[in-house]
Amino acid sequence: MSIPRVRLRATDGVEHDIAEETSGTAVVYVYPQTGVPGVEMPAGWDAIPGARGCTPQACSYRDDFSSYQEMGVDVFGLSTQAADAQREFATREHIPFPLLSDPERRVGRVLGLPTFTVGGQMLYRRVTLIIEGGKVTHVRYPVFPPNEDAWETLSWLRSRRAPTGGGRQSQDNGVNVAEAATAVGDG
Repeated sequence: MSIPRVRLRATDGVEHDIAEETSGTAVVYVYPQTGVPGVEMPAGWDAIPGARGCTPQACSYRDDFSSYQEMGVDVFGLSTQAADAQREFATREHIPFPLLSDPERRVGRVLGLPTFTVGGQMLYRRVTLIIEGGKVTHVRYPVFPPNEDAWETLSWLRSRRAPTGGGRQSQDNGVNVAEAATAVGDG
């Protein structure tokens, strides 16, 4: 699947054309939403499988960001959350890469990203896309535990670049993005 030419607001104050930004090798980790200080999470949040863990997931990418840079891999977070809420989170947690805001789910509609509804909001389920040359080449779904996503994705990328016959192989939990949406249901 090709990444759509969609411009999204980001935490760095710029609108990014996601197709342009992922024309090399990139990881886009998709997440439901991060918490906002002083704002309660939607009722039932903790009972939804996979809803919790956005902060540990983002912080794992932050902590491994230099390893991604050394490999020449760009990193982006993507959610339906408003850019202002994401910007506050990125500042508070020192996130060094753009978090993209897709409240209309334009990227999700094209790629068939899985969703769920809570508190009247349709949010993305957690999924990680590895993109090479503007095309999704690998999908990690489900992503669990979220705090190990960056390491697992980095391990997968390294295994692809490692010489044949050696090295630790990461477990491949990938599925087609459209298949993931169908398997989950309400996407």
